[in-house]
Amino acid sequence: MAIDIHWIRDDASLAEHCAHWQRLPYVALDTEFMRVDTFYPIAGLLQIGDGASAFLIDPLSITQWQPLTQLLENPAVIKVLHACSEDLEVLLRLTGSLPAPLFDTQLAAAYLNLGFSMGYSRLVQEVLGIELPKGETRSDWLQRPLSETQVSYAAEDAVHLAEVFEKLRPQLSEDKYAWVLEDGAELVAQLRREVNPDELYRDAKLAWKLSRAQLAVMRELCAWREREARARDLPRNRIVREQSLWPLAKLQPDNLQTLAKIEDMHPRTVRQDGEQILELIKTGASVPPEQWPAALPEPLPIESSAVLKQLRAIGQREAERLNMAPELMLRKKTLEALLKTGYPDGPYQLPDSLRGWRRERMGQALLDSLATAGDQP
Repeated sequence: MAIDIHWIRDDASLAEHCAHWQRLPYVALDTEFMRVDTFYPIAGLLQIGDGASAFLIDPLSITQWQPLTQLLENPAVIKVLHACSEDLEVLLRLTGSLPAPLFDTQLAAAYLNLGFSMGYSRLVQEVLGIELPKGETRSDWLQRPLSETQVSYAAEDAVHLAEVFEKLRPQLSEDKYAWVLEDGAELVAQLRREVNPDELYRDAKLAWKLSRAQLAVMRELCAWREREARARDLPRNRIVREQSLWPLAKLQPDNLQTLAKIEDMHPRTVRQDGEQILELIKTGASVPPEQWPAALPEPLPIESSAVLKQLRAIGQREAERLNMAPELMLRKKTLEALLKTGYPDGPYQLPDSLRGWRRERMGQALLDSLATAGDQP
């Protein structure tokens, strides 16, 4: 069946279509973008499906995004996306806005126990019985004109995404539907949370092995790398490679020759930013002890795996009760954060990352399980 495709290549046309979409109960939304040598994604195409047609918006020829911003923020129109974390970055960069309410079909599939983290093609096959052609995901979405294959691929995405939503939505109980939207809102909230560059050292590889004085150097390096990546619009590893951060903070080279010998240090980095990196190390090393970061907790010991398994079982039992994918329930990072609040002897505290319905339904059971963990043989 031929797809009804409409191109939107100017501001007036976008405003006119957005005014129409504002009156719909939902729109399906997808993006195509390039992100090879940049920090930020570059939008190549936006696709909107309304259940009948596919609308292809050319971001290279649109300058006024306010009508789309209003649509994204309209609480009366559900925005349907699939596995949308990168799409959200594209929309935020392009329009300064994010979709709400957000219905992610990948999440919905997990809530219906169809599978966890399902790829789009597999979901379309499962729900609609349609086998999609192999994707154009690696093609150049910034070229003009786009090839017929690219246009067809992009339009099919928008049309089938709307059809998938119309099939999945009636199968969700009101509770599950609310939870899908809650998880969608959390995805949006995560992207909106400002990452403080001065806090990034906490997540650096092997940072827990550093002394407090060395952590002061790591803090300087990680914050500078993040700010430079954003300012230059380059991937973080093009500023300083991840593998180099720990030895830089540990060994603290004080000249270009020793800097060049640091593990995984790219010669280009030494050439372009070597002097700056040496200055950052010097600055971090001169921080007075009262301003050193607190020591980072060590990873949980191997013995904790039995307790983690016990906690995971609570999520699995709840998933069986609700007929949902078990992976959806309690993320490993959340359980580890919970354990770190009091391992091995407690008391324990629910971490901030355990939110919403998961906290309500499983929070107390997790604490109760930990309270008795030490009593078990």
